[in-house]
Parts: sequence; structure tokens; C-alpha cells
Amino acid sequence: MEASPAPSVKIFDTTLRDGEQSPGASLDLREKLEIARQLEKLGVDVIEAGFPITSDGDFEAVRAIADELTGPVVCGLARCVEADIDRAGEAVRGARGGARIHVFCATSKIHREHKLRKGTAEIVALSRRSIERARGFVDDVEFSPEDASRTEPEVLVEICAAAIEAGATTLNLPDTVGYAVPAEYGRIFAMLRAQLPQIDRDGVVLSCHCHDDLGLAIANTLAAIENGARQAEVTVNGIGERAGNAALEELVMALAVRADAAGGGGVNTGIRRREIYKSSRMVSTLTGLSVQRNKAVVGENAFAHESGIHQDGMLKNPETYEIMDPRSIGVPESKLVLGKHSGRAALADRLRDLGIEASGEVLQAVYDRFKTLADRKKEVHDEDLEAIVDDLHASAAGPAGTGRGAWTLHGFQAVANAGTPSFAFVELVDPDGETRREAAFGDGPIEACYSAVQLITGVTASLDRYAHRAVTGGKDAQGEVRVELSTDDGRKARGRGLSTDTIEAAVKAYVAAMNRLATRAAEPASVPAQP
Repeated sequence: MEASPAPSVKIFDTTLRDGEQSPGASLDLREKLEIARQLEKLGVDVIEAGFPITSDGDFEAVRAIADELTGPVVCGLARCVEADIDRAGEAVRGARGGARIHVFCATSKIHREHKLRKGTAEIVALSRRSIERARGFVDDVEFSPEDASRTEPEVLVEICAAAIEAGATTLNLPDTVGYAVPAEYGRIFAMLRAQLPQIDRDGVVLSCHCHDDLGLAIANTLAAIENGARQAEVTVNGIGERAGNAALEELVMALAVRADAAGGGGVNTGIRRREIYKSSRMVSTLTGLSVQRNKAVVGENAFAHESGIHQDGMLKNPETYEIMDPRSIGVPESKLVLGKHSGRAALADRLRDLGIEASGEVLQAVYDRFKTLADRKKEVHDEDLEAIVDDLHASAAGPAGTGRGAWTLHGFQAVANAGTPSFAFVELVDPDGETRREAAFGDGPIEACYSAVQLITGVTASLDRYAHRAVTGGKDAQGEVRVELSTDDGRKARGRGLSTDTIEAAVKAYVAAMNRLATRAAEPASVPAQP
């Protein structure tokens, strides 16, 4: 005997309607079309393209999407108002992939008494007439008793029975204000199926629409699916009113990764999961709503690891700390983020990626400098590592590659005041390991530091060239300073310094150049050839 096929859940995407209601997320026609095309590639079953009565722009967007897309059903939202329904019907009339009108009416006690100021019988009659009117435009009508999760069970049963009789093909039970908890929300679906057998008998689709005000949108959606919902209303990145909606990417991946348990187990969707990340980036870019770093599935940190223990496990087997392959949603690869919690294994792996082989004492030296830098930066970038290795090579060679000891910066203080000379106090460790200190004034803090360095080293030089650039991005970027010095007797030397502090980088560069000049002081000056 063949096993029964796994149940399928339709993905109803309302990014272009409920998602666009997020403050600041307004989209123009071109942007809506671009997102709709991507949603078609993603494989959503229904696109709620807008609320046609609200503006001419929304009407045109729904009509344009309906006229172009051939895959998804295109849906327009309408209140139980004749003008709304007629406008939605006109907008989706030419839908190539299927047309739907989504009619809603508030049913909870607080909405009946304070918003609509109508009795239950009046609301039932109004909903019935509205569904019948919508059926005059399309065969596919969805009805939502708004605030269903706070509606009395007997009222919900009465209005849903009337909606089915009037011709609704989908019944959506919204948790409009994100009030429900999973067990409670699931029971609403089970209760309706038990008391209205015509739902299953006539193939009426139960749908769930959950908001995230208590952070329970996905949990509630899974509870609804477990209790018979066969359509889930979601948005890309979870955008939407207030705290947002159930996130498409979270629901789809929960059903895929936990196929054994989520939604009751073995529930399928038609989503092409490799298009998820691309869809997320597009919606974020076009709406201007950033995705929080720790957002599940599509956040910047979703596949990023900084802890040394986690990085070591990832290098041995990614499944130790990742429950899904990032490539399965379109993310190229996981990231081992190098920061203060990272270990040697991740550092060595990143160095190999950069073509740098380091082990033993060399790796330890790089690691020590890396940890020092990581305490000052949130993230250490590849350019930082290359700079550390380059600096170590220069230090190991000694001044001008002689292998001799060198002056090193121990510390400094610099004070700059408008209208008065700057003051600097510098400490250097000499080639014999002794600490030397001097103070000096200058036109600015860097010049004051340079004067102090000259006093300590006994080398006088002119600054011929000074260049500064950021080698990494962000407010904690590491800066690189390059200087070129010359002496009266014709000696020249270059130096390079790196630090998140510009003055420190400048002093390091100057000390490096002075080391080279000090080495060359013992060498005879070059004699020009005679003509």
C-alpha cells in the first residue's frame, strides 16, 4: 500500500500589501513589479499585491502585476464595502495566473463595539453580501474575520459558516494583533473543523495570518498548520504592521529542516529555497528596511561564527553548529568571523585562504597580534591579517633587513588645543630593551610625537611624505600611515604603521622609518661618480 502524499501548504505572500504597511516602506510601481517578479521566481502560490481602493498607485500596481505574472494567483484586498470590492475586482480582472479577492470584516467584540459599532447579526449579513458580490468578479474569494483570535468561538463559527454558504473558498483566521499563543491558536482551527465539517468536505482552505507582537508569529503559524491550516500568510523578512508578520523564510525553513515535526510533520511548500536570500536582499533594498543582524535564516549573523569552539567545530563538520546549509537558501557560504572570541584554528584557516601558511611560533606571533587588535575592533578583516603578517615580517628582519634590534613604540600621549602648540609624551624601547622617554611640542599632535621620537633616537630627519588611508571599513577601521624621511646627508627611509588610532599609526610609521635611518647612519654616504 502506497504511503499518503505529504500535505502541501500554500504560501500566500503579502509583502506588497501588509508588508508595505510598515512605516517608511512605501513602494512605487516599478519596485512592486520587481518584487512581484522575484516572488514568482521564489515560487509563492498567492501574491496579495495591494489594497486597490486605497490609491490609484495601488490599483495600478495590482493590475500591472496581475497582467504580467503567469504563475501565482494575484489577490487584491477589500473591506466589506461595495466600492472596495468593485475596485479590487477591476484590478485583478485580467490576472493570467488566477485572480482572487480577499474580503475582510472585523468580528471580535472589541472591534464590533468600538470600531464598527455593529451587532453580530449585522456583521454576518454584511460579510455574506460582500462575499457574494466578490464572487461576481472571481471564483476565488478569501474571507477574513479580522481579529479572529480574539473573537468568541460561537461568533467565529457563525460567521465562517455564513462565509462558506456565500461562496468563500478560503477562510483566513487572522491573529491581527499578535495576541494568540500557539496552543490557543491551534485550537481555533481544530474547533472550526470539528464544528463545520463542510470545511473538509467541500475543500475550503483554512488559512492563518499571524502578527509578531509577542514574537510568536511563526510558532502560531506552525500550530495552525498542525491543526489543518493549508495556507500560510507571510511576508519576506517578516515586515508588516507594528512588529511585523510571520516571516516567509522562517516558516519555509522550519518546515524543511524539521520536516519530522514542524506543522505536524512532513508538510511541503512549493518554495524554491535557493531564491530566499535573493528575495530577502531585494525587499530590504527596495523598502529601505534593514534586516537585523541576528534575524533567523537571512540575517548577516545567521551563518556567521566567531566563538573559537564553534569555529573549530565548523571546520571539522559544519553540521556541528549549523542546522541548514547556507547554500540551500542562496547564501554562498558560512562565515567564520574573526573577532576576540576566535581561536587559532579559524585564524590558521583564514590565513590559508589568503595564501599565507603559518604554524608553530609564527602562527602564535600572528595570533598574539590578532588578539590584541581584536580587543580593539569588533571584527578583524582579511586586510587586517595581511597587514599584521606584513608588519611581523618587517619586524623579524630588523631595520632595513639587517636582523639587528630596533626601537619599538611603548606608549604615547598627545594633547592638542586650538590656538596653542600641541604637546606629546612618547615612550620607546631601545634595541637593548631599555625604555626611553621624551616630551616635545609641535604644530599638531603628530608633529609633536615626531619631535619626541627624534629626541629619543638622536636621529634628525625631514618628513618628505605622509600618507594615510583606511584599510578596512566601518567606524573602527584600521588605518595605515606611510611616511618617507630623509637626512641632510642624503639618506632616505620609508616606514609603515597600522592601528585603529590614526596618531598611533603615524607614530609607528615614523619609528619604523627612523629605525632604518639609524641603521644606515653607520654606513658611508654614497659618493657621486666623477664625470
